[in-house]
Amino acid sequence: MRMVFRWFGENNDTVTLEQIRQIPGTEGIVWALHDVPAGEVWPLERIKEVHDLASKHGLHTEVVESVNVHEDIKLGLPARDHYIENYIRTIENLAQIGVKVICYNFMPVFDWARTDLFKELEDGSTALFFEKEKIHGVDPFDLVKVINQNSDLTMPGWEPERLAHLTSLFEAYRDVTEEDLWDNLKYFLDKIVPVAEKHGILMAVHPDDPPFSIFGLPRILNDQSGFRRLLSLHDSPANGITLCTGSLGAKPSNDIISMIHEFKGRIPFTHIRNVRVMDNGDFIETSHKTSDGTVDISGVVKAYYDTDFTGYCRPDHGRHIWGEQCRPGYGLYDRALGIMYLWGLWDAYSRQQLKSLNASAGEGN
Repeated sequence: MRMVFRWFGENNDTVTLEQIRQIPGTEGIVWALHDVPAGEVWPLERIKEVHDLASKHGLHTEVVESVNVHEDIKLGLPARDHYIENYIRTIENLAQIGVKVICYNFMPVFDWARTDLFKELEDGSTALFFEKEKIHGVDPFDLVKVINQNSDLTMPGWEPERLAHLTSLFEAYRDVTEEDLWDNLKYFLDKIVPVAEKHGILMAVHPDDPPFSIFGLPRILNDQSGFRRLLSLHDSPANGITLCTGSLGAKPSNDIISMIHEFKGRIPFTHIRNVRVMDNGDFIETSHKTSDGTVDISGVVKAYYDTDFTGYCRPDHGRHIWGEQCRPGYGLYDRALGIMYLWGLWDAYSRQQLKSLNASAGEGN
């Protein structure tokens, strides 16, 4: 397991590279050019700037999240070939600085959704919260205002310039079915996967967040069968999964540990975080500690250990604790605590295995 930490860029993050490099076992950043609109080519000089800055702090830039997929690609519109060609050029540029994994998603309009960015927990910390009933009655435009209330920092997936066309986007998706979305995803992968293979880059799609339809929009990647179908589209390591335990864990029927075992070798990147799911379908993000939420984080780490996982891992959203003022879900303190909890589990399983091997060797003598 290779630990990395999401960083939104200089002057766009309350966390610094100097702080990240001090988190034990953390070797790189998960980054993106958040000011480049979806569909445009990422300039090589800008890519090199991030790479050089991270390198000065002893951190690598091998994982990118996200190179956003333009809506015309998801919709299957005639302009998609132009945007796919731009995507290919971006892959080629990223390969020049040694990028190994590109995380992306194929969710229509919204990359993620929450109804409260600072819901208070019992201990006084706050966290991202999703109220299922509220989402059915909320105006999407009002939700945009909630997500973008902190205008000093970018909110990936909720860029104002993209969502300015919200009405036309909803109209465009009116007759798009899940099967249409599958067809458009396959068309995209048919063009992208060979290029990724050529450059030694692994494409890793992120699950739907939350893992069910919102505002009547189609969503296709939110359970084991969906990922099984995705991987069958291209039997190549370059067609993989970003397995996010928080996104998938918001649907209690998902067996995340089973997914880790079934999709071994096709998970180049994982997001590990915990959520507490209520009986009515609401969920709130918690600390990484297993008992604080619904996701079996201990079992997840054990499954990765047992399957010899050598991919990249990042602690996903954290709570806002100790008065930290930060981008919702992306403070320093709780994510750093999360890393140490994950390493603690990993070390425990490693020592347990070593003890068992030594015992077996002793019995054989």
